[in-house]
Amino acid sequence: MDPLILSRIQFGANISFHILFPTITIALGWVLLFFKLRYNATNDSAWMRAYFTWVKVFALSFAMGVVSGVTMSFQFGTNWPGYMEHVGNIAGPLLAFEILTAFFLEAAFLGIMLFGFRRVSNRVHTLATVLVAGGTTLSAFWIIALNSWMQTPAGFEMIDGKAHAVDWWAIVFNPSMPYRLVHMLLASGLTVSFLVSGLSALRYLNGDRSESMWKALRTGVFTAAILIPIQIFAGDQHGLNTLEHQPQKIAAMEANWNTGPNVPLVLFALPDEAAKENRFEIAIPDGASLVLRHSTDGVVPGLNDYPGNHPPVFPVFWGFRIMVGTGLLMLAVSWSAAFFLKRRHSLPKPLAMLMVPMALSGWLATLAGWYTTEIGRQPWLVTGVLKTADAVGPVAGSHVALTLAVYLILYVLLLLAYLGVLVHLALKAAKDGDSSPLPGVMKAAMSQPAAGE
Repeated sequence: MDPLILSRIQFGANISFHILFPTITIALGWVLLFFKLRYNATNDSAWMRAYFTWVKVFALSFAMGVVSGVTMSFQFGTNWPGYMEHVGNIAGPLLAFEILTAFFLEAAFLGIMLFGFRRVSNRVHTLATVLVAGGTTLSAFWIIALNSWMQTPAGFEMIDGKAHAVDWWAIVFNPSMPYRLVHMLLASGLTVSFLVSGLSALRYLNGDRSESMWKALRTGVFTAAILIPIQIFAGDQHGLNTLEHQPQKIAAMEANWNTGPNVPLVLFALPDEAAKENRFEIAIPDGASLVLRHSTDGVVPGLNDYPGNHPPVFPVFWGFRIMVGTGLLMLAVSWSAAFFLKRRHSLPKPLAMLMVPMALSGWLATLAGWYTTEIGRQPWLVTGVLKTADAVGPVAGSHVALTLAVYLILYVLLLLAYLGVLVHLALKAAKDGDSSPLPGVMKAAMSQPAAGE
């Protein structure tokens, strides 16, 4: 058992599980702020019912993200000691900034969001929501800054095999960082939009016609309908940036073997790295040149120009197509749902049934895009600086395999429990609707105006 491969699989499993939850909390904090501001403006209790349903989802997701994040940090020392040894002067401060400026902000004020309504003034409760939402975005900023630096490193110099900062501005705002940050924030927005609309559709199918359900459903659907075309444009710009700085990744994404003009856009293929060709290829003539160079005779890089220095083609090629395919499905579903909600103020049952599994479509697209990005960086851990094989620790393959098995079993159980809680919350909200008694502090509060507090 190769400890390098097993360590990569183990870290991949850990980060795949971890990323599910920040992808929710990054955008859900802003959705909760929207609910709270709408309540402040209208004094409509349905907005606060929606808030209290979804703040529970936020708290659960935040807790899951913290626990899974701690597991990943241990692996830097056990499985990948070479990472911190060579680039710790860059990675360490960025991770510390994330904890000091973002994580503590979220943790400190989440309790007020959960338990402080009417125990503190309305302004303080709203401010807590603002700070938590801002903290989630700030957390994403620092993590994406580090990940982008690993993809397109800048602002440093190597001294005795170790990276030393020369220009922190260049390190943080490295060439791919703005594109990657926008792409990730939009991905989070879409993940939450479909989660909110999907669980609201589940309530709808269970006979819930309460105002809180409609408000959450419309918020999710219309937000998704707005964000998905923006994400398509942002993804195109991110792709052009990748073409400039990581051409071998683009070559793998397109399964293009030979550099040249008039490169077709491959829709389906089974890339064969040994033969350096695609089997069962279905392609659009000149499509890749048109998309990447905006000209049918544009030159697209080929994998054969990077022997031994390009990522594995199959997972990058298919990861990218799963991400794009899921995005197109999200576009069709969100626009269809927006049409029916706008024109007919209802959802056809087949569409509502489709929206329920689509609640997890954001996760699928995010994971597919994450695999494309991270596997597409191989064989480098930090592009041009540190190879993955040079960072792995001296851990026996059997030990890694054992802990990997434990992680996988634990993560499957935790994920099933998490999804079960989400379904339980949705069904409970569907049963209660807007008729259930609120907690005492809420019950008294609804008879009082919110704006003047």
